[in-house]
Amino acid sequence: MPEIRLIDDEGNQLGVVKTDEALKMAEEKELDLVEISPQASPPVCKVLDYGKYKFDQKKRIKEAKKKQARVQLKEIKMRPKIDSHDYDYKKKHIEEFLAKGDKVKITLQFRGREMAHIDLGEAILAKLKEELKDSVTIEREPKLEGRQMIMIVAPIK
Repeated sequence: MPEIRLIDDEGNQLGVVKTDEALKMAEEKELDLVEISPQASPPVCKVLDYGKYKFDQKKRIKEAKKKQARVQLKEIKMRPKIDSHDYDYKKKHIEEFLAKGDKVKITLQFRGREMAHIDLGEAILAKLKEELKDSVTIEREPKLEGRQMIMIVAPIK
């Protein structure tokens, strides 16, 4: 590339300059010549301290990661013979998790002879689904897997 569009260390555009001329200018100021946008015609280069440039880029990426929302999967475990107070307490926790923006995995565990009464578990999850229908989207319908019935809900975006 015989010519480049040059920007000096203060951000002033110096126009189209020969490459070797730009390198001399950078050496005089004891800085580096960095290609900013290679796709442009002619390519855009800037005179700057490359170490500081890389440091600033890392800092920007780190800040962007901080602002990203991480969705967690919280789990609430219940039993088919759950008491009404315990049910309300667990439901309140589910609502808190959803308010924070987390997904919730609701696991209903069956033990021993409770496997003969799967309909009790289905009724509990159906009741929960009905009570939360305005504030959630069902990502996974209630499904029996071994001795557990699992349903996953997420907050409405």
